[in-house]
Amino acid sequence: MRLQFFKFFLLIILTNTCISAYSQEKINNQTFTYNILDSLKKSGVRFSYDQKIPEISLSKYQALKFLKENLHPDKWKNSNDPLRQALTRLIYESSHSPVDSLKNELNKYPYDSLNIHWEKFYIWEPLKLRIPVIPKMEFHSSSDSTIKADSNLINGVKVSSVTELKDTTIMVIIDTLNNVASPFSGSPFKYFSHPFQADSLKSAVRLLLNYLDERDSVLINLTGVGKTVTPIILNSKSEKIMRFWLKNEFSDSVTIWIGNQGRNTIGLYPEQGVNFRRTARQSNYAKAKINLDAIDKTKLQELQNIALNPQYWKYRTESAFFLTQAALSNWVKGGENSISTALDITGYADYNNKKLKISSNNFARIKFGYLKSGKEKLQKNIDLLETNSKLNHKAFGKFDFSAILLFKTQVAKGRNYFKTSSGKDTSNVVSKFMNPAVLTIGIGLDFKPNKTTSINLSPLSYKGTFVTDPAYMNNRYDSTKIDQTQYGVPKNRKSLNEPGVSFMITNEFKPIETVTIINRLQLFTNYIHNPQNVDVDWEMIATAKLNWFTDVRLNTHLIFDDDTKTDKLVDGVIKKTARIQFKEVLGFSLFFRF
Repeated sequence: MRLQFFKFFLLIILTNTCISAYSQEKINNQTFTYNILDSLKKSGVRFSYDQKIPEISLSKYQALKFLKENLHPDKWKNSNDPLRQALTRLIYESSHSPVDSLKNELNKYPYDSLNIHWEKFYIWEPLKLRIPVIPKMEFHSSSDSTIKADSNLINGVKVSSVTELKDTTIMVIIDTLNNVASPFSGSPFKYFSHPFQADSLKSAVRLLLNYLDERDSVLINLTGVGKTVTPIILNSKSEKIMRFWLKNEFSDSVTIWIGNQGRNTIGLYPEQGVNFRRTARQSNYAKAKINLDAIDKTKLQELQNIALNPQYWKYRTESAFFLTQAALSNWVKGGENSISTALDITGYADYNNKKLKISSNNFARIKFGYLKSGKEKLQKNIDLLETNSKLNHKAFGKFDFSAILLFKTQVAKGRNYFKTSSGKDTSNVVSKFMNPAVLTIGIGLDFKPNKTTSINLSPLSYKGTFVTDPAYMNNRYDSTKIDQTQYGVPKNRKSLNEPGVSFMITNEFKPIETVTIINRLQLFTNYIHNPQNVDVDWEMIATAKLNWFTDVRLNTHLIFDDDTKTDKLVDGVIKKTARIQFKEVLGFSLFFRF
């Protein structure tokens, strides 16, 4: 049985092999595969990669339903996503009446019908009281002797001594209700939580409607022949008029003015001096010709250079005025009347020529003030006149070749106040214009790490201190003149000349937008005489802006000069020695920039 089954199976294999070998039809594997895939596509089992977007046509109801289904919070990563919020507002605006219809409905609504009398918000209860009855009063003349002797008289009025009590009932409030239902069946509210709620509702609605009228605006773009577009915004506040050039096909134009007279009104106004006239009909046509040169549009046209006048100089001025006053009258704790004023004006002139790589920063400053305290005479407390100039030429990186010129002096006479041995108040002049005057000139490098910082090093510098009206001259002393030795100038001379090195730092720092801190530090050392003694001049100006014209200003000035001597009591002996000079001014100032 097994042998017969094996023979039958072998016969089937040989038959299939012969049929495939001797068949005249050649099957293409690629065609066979394509037919199978095409059949799968038609049956929907396999999709083609080049799917076409079907035409989508929705009604308003279908679009709203589709968007509402896709706005469920579970479908969004963030429920506050801007797209979701925009879609939510779109659904709301599409599902409700327009804003104009809403305004009409809110304006015409009878808010007075919603009012509930304020008494309904309280629980009233009667309260019984017994109050005295006002007795009858008998009026008598004040000249009656009998009345004057009566003890029951009050200002000439006789009062009965018998007082009656009368039962009286009044209504009092014993409790307040948290909410009260409206007695009107047509009221849209279940209850009110406080009196006059309908009036508040009416006021809030009117305010927001007015806000929408003011905020609502429409942008309209006006255009004509050509590509020029003029945008105009229509709202309830705009009164701006814009010029519009109305052109025809020949590029001829006429000017009209377009304005927004009201929220929904556009005004068109012709240009002044423009006349309209209908042209006469042309009956004859001349056969004139104009010779025109053909333009080769395949090549770019040459552009003419536009000459610009560069602005090399920039100017600005800053001024601040201080005023402090105190008045005392019969003040037990003591004190004196005082008044103090100060004026600080600084003018800036900056030059920048990028083509020549040259820049210059210059400023001139005058600071002057007086002080009057008690019975003392009017005294000068602030006096400074200075100029600062710096000329730079680009060197490399953030470094510039630099030349500096600094000059400082004072305007008015300065006095030193003291008491004589007899106790009398007196003073002597210690400074005046050009006495002293300090001039510093230097050549070196200027480093600017940023726009607000400048570090200047001038190894070749000169510092000159001048006293043009000295007290010590020709071995004689004149007390009416300036003692030049206090400023380092030797006797019988008018100037002190010092070669050395100068180092200057200028920085402007803004910790916050309304606070500005400016620091100017100047150092100088003499090459020849005591190079270890460095002259220091450091000024700091901190300004806190309060409004556009008022600020709080702190100004400190520290000076140390080894050649400037002041009197100091040492072991009972007055000696002249160099000490740190410091001045500080703090107060409110009126600040102006122009």
